[in-house]
Amino acid sequence: MLYKTEGIVLGTTSYSDTYSIAHLFTRDFGRTSYLLPMSRGKKTKIRSSLFFPLSVLHLEVEHMPLHDVQKLKEVERQFPLYELCTNMTKVSMAFFISEFLSFVLRESDNNELTFDYLKNSIETLEAAENGLANFHLALMMGLTRFLGIYPNAELTGERSFFDLQHGEFVLNEPMHAYYLNRKESVYLRDLYRINFGNMHLFKLSRNNRNEIVDRLLDYYRLHIYNFPPLKSLEVLRELG
Repeated sequence: MLYKTEGIVLGTTSYSDTYSIAHLFTRDFGRTSYLLPMSRGKKTKIRSSLFFPLSVLHLEVEHMPLHDVQKLKEVERQFPLYELCTNMTKVSMAFFISEFLSFVLRESDNNELTFDYLKNSIETLEAAENGLANFHLALMMGLTRFLGIYPNAELTGERSFFDLQHGEFVLNEPMHAYYLNRKESVYLRDLYRINFGNMHLFKLSRNNRNEIVDRLLDYYRLHIYNFPPLKSLEVLRELG
């Protein structure tokens, strides 16, 4: 059966001499894989160049609930991503975010709201001029709300440690190893306020930012099943 939906490109993988597999997060079906023809001829109906990481697409698809890989019928780009394809800082950010999303969205069942948040995030990244180095921090914090793992900040006060395992601030050091020290916990308190509108106000050094990303990834790994190390992280670490 044919459906019309929207999709965000998370990446592509090789499949055969004639097809690759495109991995998308769709508004109606969540994370879905599609057969993508490799042909580059003039008569090619679906161009592989449309599937740059974080591209937002209008899709007409054949969706069979029991199939692991679905079929694409029509594909059209919703809006161009000039900056995400040419600005090297944004290119690095796009590859990190798309790899990050390809793992954390596997278990998402809040598809429509999550899709709208991510689509708005991509439009923001394309247009952003200030605070760009903090963009991924704002996105990673914001996305926890849609995945049901948003940290509990109600009991900050004098509570000095953030328990990563339970997602809350505590007064004493937890008995397990999954918590933030006092310095890292202060960073997290500050990050509760970060969003795309104020991310330029957070003056963080490269080392501070990298430390925060590592702790956020630790948090996600504790709450998202089978979340591996990200290959694109090392490139992102070089951002100023």
